[in-house]
Amino acid sequence: MHLTSTALLRGLMAIPFALSLQAAAQAETVARYGISMADIPLTTGQPDRGAGAYQFTGHTIYDPLIAWEANIGSRPGKLVPGLATEWKPDAKDNKKWLFTLRKGVKFHDGSDLSADAVVWNLDKVLNDKAPQFDAKQSAQVRSRIPSIASYRKVDDSTVEITTKDIDALFPYQLPWFLISSPAQWEKLGRDWNKVASQPSGTGPFRLDKLVPRERAELVKNAGYWDKNRLAKTDRVVLLPIPDALTRANALLNGQVDIIETPPPDVLPQLQSSGFKLVKNVTPHVWPYHFSTQPGSPWADIRVRKAANLAVDREAIVKLLNGLATPAKGQLDATSPWFGKPTFDLKYDLAAAKALMTQAGYGPNKPLKAKVIIAQGGTGQMLSLPMNEFIQQSLAEIGIQLEFEVVELENLYLHWRSGAKSDMNAGKGISAINLGYVTADPFYALTRFADSRYVAPNGVNWGGYANPKVDAALEKIRTSFDSKTQDGLLASVHQAMVDDALMLWVVHDVNPHVISPKVKEFVQAQHWFQDLTTIRM
Repeated sequence: MHLTSTALLRGLMAIPFALSLQAAAQAETVARYGISMADIPLTTGQPDRGAGAYQFTGHTIYDPLIAWEANIGSRPGKLVPGLATEWKPDAKDNKKWLFTLRKGVKFHDGSDLSADAVVWNLDKVLNDKAPQFDAKQSAQVRSRIPSIASYRKVDDSTVEITTKDIDALFPYQLPWFLISSPAQWEKLGRDWNKVASQPSGTGPFRLDKLVPRERAELVKNAGYWDKNRLAKTDRVVLLPIPDALTRANALLNGQVDIIETPPPDVLPQLQSSGFKLVKNVTPHVWPYHFSTQPGSPWADIRVRKAANLAVDREAIVKLLNGLATPAKGQLDATSPWFGKPTFDLKYDLAAAKALMTQAGYGPNKPLKAKVIIAQGGTGQMLSLPMNEFIQQSLAEIGIQLEFEVVELENLYLHWRSGAKSDMNAGKGISAINLGYVTADPFYALTRFADSRYVAPNGVNWGGYANPKVDAALEKIRTSFDSKTQDGLLASVHQAMVDDALMLWVVHDVNPHVISPKVKEFVQAQHWFQDLTTIRM
């Protein structure tokens, strides 16, 4: 059979075209990331599933007014301009903050960032009468921005936000508030469920594909406004793999290129197989947050201190194969806000038993308490093995723990509702185990120690109220001098430790393991990580 000259010519013309398609396909760089969540976090603007979700579907697709520097690994990050190039309190009224918006920024759908869009987004999560109000997004972020009282457009490029009181630490709340496109919501029939699969932000990635509980595919936004933060990989595929061993096997088998929270006992095998462990100083603590409400078994400070003295933190670090550091409080001892607590968090079983005896407990009269914990998830480290270790440790001093084990997002519902709520106190739950981000004053201290933020007004879960702490926090709010703030914040942390507000166990080091295919991944000294730094 002979080809005609026309057919032959067509065939020859098709070859370069096919080769160009193949080259284009090969040119796309892809990073497959095994994440420790059971599902892809919300993609509509405010991610669910906790602080760890912001690195996946938060600061990838969207931007905040004020950002957190998360692409530096050699030092702690700091607040940096995001969609606002400048922010400052009004000289005549320090409750009012003026935000100057970045010019020329476009959402992924091509619409423009404007003051109207920012106000629309604030209504989205704070105004339940607004047509765009989304209860799901509001539930995630309302407690993260508790200072906001009101807001308005000043002009097309300026927004004014008024706080309930003078609050010098207010800017630290804003990296958690993300801006989505009003135009896209309108285009998709004002339906947030539709927006979930076709979201539009201003961030360095666009969502290309979403299969709930299976995958999300993020593609590089080549037109991103911050040229210093353009994604180094064309496509990042997020794969929910909640089980740590399954994640490790996926890495070993070449199904993924990077995983978070590897199982400590498999770490030697991963490293001997050519995979690289990446970790860093991480402002994150793994505690039990006690209820101090009347009737709680933890209302007695002697019991709270006994629990802290009954745990061998070094043994837990060994359990985690070195992927943690022992906690001496909410903060690492190197923090400028650590202070000089008189209560030393150490392993002292005899002192713990003596405190329990003083509190009226003993072998024939154990203290019983119910703790709600998560099966796992970003920030929860090795939740079940670590909790079992705590359970056995406290049993030695006559504290009998019962666990209620739930999925992570369910745990957050219990957290936001507070210890007094029916879903907690009504079920006998008197403590919650939840990993906490501690990178800034608000997230480390204020939200847990301020009596004004007792849940559901905030996440002071246990109802802690200390007049001296409240007085210090009031001074912090009205002081715009960082040295004065540091000294007062140290006094707040000191009081939290001396009051044994929580059972602090370890600080995470946020371990990741990467394949040799990953040429670069900058791990920030933060719970936020910047996926634009991944280079294949």
